Amino acid sequence: MTASEQPDVLPPDSPAAPAPPAPGASADPAAQLAAAKKEAADNYDRFLRATADLENFRRRTVREKDELRQFAVTRVLEDLLPVLDNLALGLAAAKQPGADLKALTGGIELVFGQLKAALTPHGLKEIVPAVGQSFDPHQHESLSHQPSADVPAEHVLNVVRPGYMLNGRLLRPASVVLSGGPAKEEKKNR
Repeated sequence: MTASEQPDVLPPDSPAAPAPPAPGASADPAAQLAAAKKEAADNYDRFLRATADLENFRRRTVREKDELRQFAVTRVLEDLLPVLDNLALGLAAAKQPGADLKALTGGIELVFGQLKAALTPHGLKEIVPAVGQSFDPHQHESLSHQPSADVPAEHVLNVVRPGYMLNGRLLRPASVVLSGGPAKEEKKNR
């Protein structure tokens, strides 16, 4: 076939080529309107369902968050129940006539250790600075200064109350008395 024998056919992507009808499109405007209404109704139904699902999710999340808040301390309290039992036993022993003070003191020390041991796995860490340790304003609270020849100035001289951290966050700083250094001699008035 020669070039002169080929029919006049434009390529489909040519701007002059007629656009093929869209699949499923009909020339009838009533059918197009009905199809558009059905599609709009389907979209509205999907919207309503998605909105309802979102609202259900929100309510479920709020309920689960409230339950989590209410029962978050369950494990801690379960670990503290034996400590409470031992405190009750210690009180009962202290109320007995002729109670031995040394035995009661030993029992209280054991219960105190049991309490610390019960709280440690839950992230509680005691802050007890050593005498002579440098003052750390992030973990210590200075109550006062006292002169001391043995402890350098601005170092811990005495711990009044231990501090506590919970999972790396400071709950209460350790209350300490700081050394003011060696006592200064007062000048005598003449």
